[in-house]
Amino acid sequence: MWAVTPETPFPSVACQYAECVNELICLDMPCGQEIVDRIQKAWENGDAVFPLNQQAPLPLKKQLIEAARPTRIVTLDNETSHEGQPVETGDGVVIATSGTSGEPKCVVLTLDALTASAVASHRRLGIDAEDAWLCCLPPSHVGGFGVIARSLLTSTRLIVQDGFSVDGYNTAADNGATCVSLVATALKRVDPQRYTTILLGGSRPPTDLPANCTTTYGMTESGGGVIYNGVALDGVEIDVREGIIHLRSAMLMRTFRDGTSPIDSDGWLYTGDAGFIDAQGKLFVEGRVGDLIITGGENVWPDQVEQAINSHPSVAESCVASLPDPEWGHIVSAWIVLNVGATLTLDDVRHHVKQTLPAYCAPRQIHIVGAIPRTSLGKAQRHLLQREQIQK
Repeated sequence: MWAVTPETPFPSVACQYAECVNELICLDMPCGQEIVDRIQKAWENGDAVFPLNQQAPLPLKKQLIEAARPTRIVTLDNETSHEGQPVETGDGVVIATSGTSGEPKCVVLTLDALTASAVASHRRLGIDAEDAWLCCLPPSHVGGFGVIARSLLTSTRLIVQDGFSVDGYNTAADNGATCVSLVATALKRVDPQRYTTILLGGSRPPTDLPANCTTTYGMTESGGGVIYNGVALDGVEIDVREGIIHLRSAMLMRTFRDGTSPIDSDGWLYTGDAGFIDAQGKLFVEGRVGDLIITGGENVWPDQVEQAINSHPSVAESCVASLPDPEWGHIVSAWIVLNVGATLTLDDVRHHVKQTLPAYCAPRQIHIVGAIPRTSLGKAQRHLLQREQIQK
């Protein structure tokens, strides 16, 4: 297995396996040493991998396999051929998008892209041979897979666990783990000082961020996080066109598995996220364009309203989305999980939101729920809440 460090250039892997049959191997197994070994073996053989979401129900697993079209399916106990489509030379992984809206798509990332990301990330974070990564995020997501890839491609020590737990987080630190990727919900439950470096992705980070936490912005199509604390990694370009973020770098996806691509002829990825660059050159992300609520002609970003609602002492968490309305076009609606024993009315919420945001941002409906549906990386699945409410 090759290895790269910040002091040495990463190898070009696209030409190493020119005469190989490039299989796509579906890894239908939990996160553990076995999946790490299978990824390394696949790359050494010139194959690519497709980590299958272990939390998905069987119908969704079948849908993901159909979209990815692997040529082989491997479990802990079995390995079978599958009628799929080989990958191109140099492809390293196929990752299914998180599916927060619509049908999931399968993103192809090359080994060169993964290596460029690993090197740039370690340079920015100052990771060296004394460090060790904990992977406790699912490898079916680019955030979890990125931890494994960085470790393999730079020969950094790796500890893998099948999911996050506070005990597992602490045990890994006791065993020498110094770096970890987390989501905001997990960060709230741990002592962040147990680690030197915490990468925080997924949902919007908390306002009281520990000094050793680095926020990341990116997506599966960009090869994971490419903007750290608002600043692009080395080799990453940002262009905000008409309020929409575009990215260009060697870390980007090659294509979707169906042959389509969101990358234009000049190499720019349309992210679908709205944002701006401030006077200090830092990128600020306002949210998904599709999540923007236009109510009575006014623009409302759900994340801003969620932050306001979440600051109420009765609220554990919230999710804000639009619902159709004959008078306003769309209205701001909030789904709220209350703290134990707490109560809350619509008037309470509206009054609280209007303390920090314009009146048009205050929800016109609230729905008290037991939980907010989220992806494995903590992103709220607004479309599920919208669909359920519309169907009532």
